[in-house]
Amino acid sequence: MTKRILLLTLGALALILSGLYLWQYSRLHRQRPQGFDGQRAYQDVVYQVSLGPRTPGSEAHEKAIDYFRSELQKANWEVEVQIVEVNGHTLKNVIARRSDVPPQVILGAHFDSRLMADKDPDPKKQLEPVPGANDGASGTAVLLELGRVLPSNSVPIWLVFFDGEDQGNLPGWEEWSLGARGFVDAFSLKPRAVVIVDMVGDYNLNIHPEKQSSQRLINEIWQVAHDLGYGQYFLEERKYSIMDDHVPFLEAGIPAVDIIDIEYRYWHTSYDLPENVSPISLGIVGSTLQVWLGQQKGK
Repeated sequence: MTKRILLLTLGALALILSGLYLWQYSRLHRQRPQGFDGQRAYQDVVYQVSLGPRTPGSEAHEKAIDYFRSELQKANWEVEVQIVEVNGHTLKNVIARRSDVPPQVILGAHFDSRLMADKDPDPKKQLEPVPGANDGASGTAVLLELGRVLPSNSVPIWLVFFDGEDQGNLPGWEEWSLGARGFVDAFSLKPRAVVIVDMVGDYNLNIHPEKQSSQRLINEIWQVAHDLGYGQYFLEERKYSIMDDHVPFLEAGIPAVDIIDIEYRYWHTSYDLPENVSPISLGIVGSTLQVWLGQQKGK
């Protein structure tokens, strides 16, 4: 009899714990949007890397542009290629929009691969281009997947794929974020927000608030992440000041934020490959931005 009572008690306890787990799971997931597919975004990473390094002016670079255009047009975006001349370099930014209404939000990511893997542990590989799975393809993959799942009546938004971000401190280039600088110089746009997505596929995802980024946007996006149960990935400590595509916008007086995990061990090396990119991390960032964008309508 005692044994039976003990088994019944343990069974009841298991049911209670199971119920608590399901309640917690439901609480964390109930606000997460349906649609953003981290696995599909990961396939965008794989495809881009399969083209080869997307260094400015290369054949792989042109094929990546064609891919962005094709995928976004399938999702009913109007796509144009903006050609800009910056510091003697001809660069191509890809701009996607759904109407002629000026954007309230610009989502941006660079798609170029670095010409030299200058951080590679093997000196022989330091003169080779970076494959750019996380540093380049992860951010553009998030934009592509958002382009597929965002409703047509969302806040007016542009998706911009920037060229020439990742060549800073290299001979003949010197500066970073040339494509973004050319974009800002060519338009007199004043969006409510610019969000740059860069290097967001690390398996060990740690996104710190970038020191130069607009505090309002940090507060808004980080709050969404915490509400979705992603607080362990969107951290509170400001650790880094990073030169990225948000800086030209900040210099023009436009609120901008850089969502980036700079603590990526394969940064600027030959090991920046798809196997070092996590579909789950892509989904975390993409879902957070999808919810945040849904909150922008009417602001």
